Amino acid sequence: MSLDTVLMRCDGALDDALDRLFTLLEIPSISTDPAYKADCDRAADYLVSDLASIGFEATKRPTPGHPMVVAHGGTDAGDDLPHLLFYGHYDVQPVDPLELWNSDPFAPALEETEAGRVIRARGASDDKGQLMTFVEAMRAWVEVHGALPCRITIFLEGEEESGSPSLVPFLRDNAEELKADIAMICDTGLHDGKVPAIVTQLRGLLAEEITLHAASRDLHSGFYGGLAQNPIHLLTRILADLRDESGAITLPGFYDDVPDISDDLRAQWQALNFDHTRMLDDVGLSVPAGELDRTPLERVWARPTCEVNGIWGGYIGDGFKTVLPAEASAKISFRLVGQQDPEKIHAAFVDFVNARLPADVSCDFGDGHGAPASVMSTENPAFDTARGALSEEWGVEAAFVGAGGSIPVAGHFKTILGMDAMLIGFAKEDDAIHSPNEKYDVKSFHKGIRSWARILAALSNQG
Repeated sequence: MSLDTVLMRCDGALDDALDRLFTLLEIPSISTDPAYKADCDRAADYLVSDLASIGFEATKRPTPGHPMVVAHGGTDAGDDLPHLLFYGHYDVQPVDPLELWNSDPFAPALEETEAGRVIRARGASDDKGQLMTFVEAMRAWVEVHGALPCRITIFLEGEEESGSPSLVPFLRDNAEELKADIAMICDTGLHDGKVPAIVTQLRGLLAEEITLHAASRDLHSGFYGGLAQNPIHLLTRILADLRDESGAITLPGFYDDVPDISDDLRAQWQALNFDHTRMLDDVGLSVPAGELDRTPLERVWARPTCEVNGIWGGYIGDGFKTVLPAEASAKISFRLVGQQDPEKIHAAFVDFVNARLPADVSCDFGDGHGAPASVMSTENPAFDTARGALSEEWGVEAAFVGAGGSIPVAGHFKTILGMDAMLIGFAKEDDAIHSPNEKYDVKSFHKGIRSWARILAALSNQG
């Protein structure tokens, strides 16, 4: 099958593709707010209908929350061709505060900016615009050749922005139907706004909350100061002990399951010329923190962290109340990498805190909920094949990159469906996802469609 004619179709049908995206963007599919349940259903219905129009067997599947969309295409493709699973999500974040939007968030529009044309709407970048790049690439294949280049399963979620409560049960119940050779997730972005990237590792997350209890009530600091234990003092000492002077985390066994990145991957990352000074300067900082013996990109993509996200206790109102508080609390998060086990880290954290408590101070711990990191094996030849296709489209060498955040679905595909995922997206850092005035560059949408067309061709030719 000719790729060139498919790419020409992607170019010639861009206006129609934008119209279809706008129809989806007009639906306020806010998953976290029950008031928009019918709109989430409507978005799922639209996608089922659109996928059916290009030959997919598409269905809307009920869950205890919002429905999933599952579609199968290319089922008559040869057994020597790959079977690909594509994942995206059709739900969006709330738009509050509405007064900070310059236009109606659900009245999508094209807008001219200094950097070029952009699509302005809630969900334009996260994730409807990205999702539709893949759909439009498949549409071009079908319209030109009358068939898809390989077998493809589409899996679209409606609860990603509200914690995905139905995702894991659905994957377990439908594992056999959803299993494929490899998954593709379009919910990431370009590196530095211009370099196409395949995310090959995502950090996991462990969330902890602790409360130290000392005296049975708040105490007068004049009567008890210097004699009674102050839980805020104790809490801050414990939190400070979690790191040493080099920035390393001091939990016993914390680094046992943390691998070093390969020399090849380190060289790729160095070639990206990441400007950490600009990144810090954008937020009013200048001095890097964290592990001093690691490069900045390693620190945010490939190294674990421990961060205090909140701390409270005592009197914090206007004026002064001279008390020793009875309790003090903190929220702490650990970003995990490699094979680090959230349960093992939680147990080490509990032991670490308890070992520092005086006899008359107790601590309440949360359940330490978390998810492990996701690390994809780039030894799978599909990764280099997709990387080559991206490089050809964008005219710059695509990179294997890490991501400091967490996209749990990638890990679920690994643990439940037994397959790796390629995370390929075309968003930019200034897309303002989750914020007022979200946008998606028309260039990202257009070249995203062409990129997926190339990737489908390359993977199908690879067999």
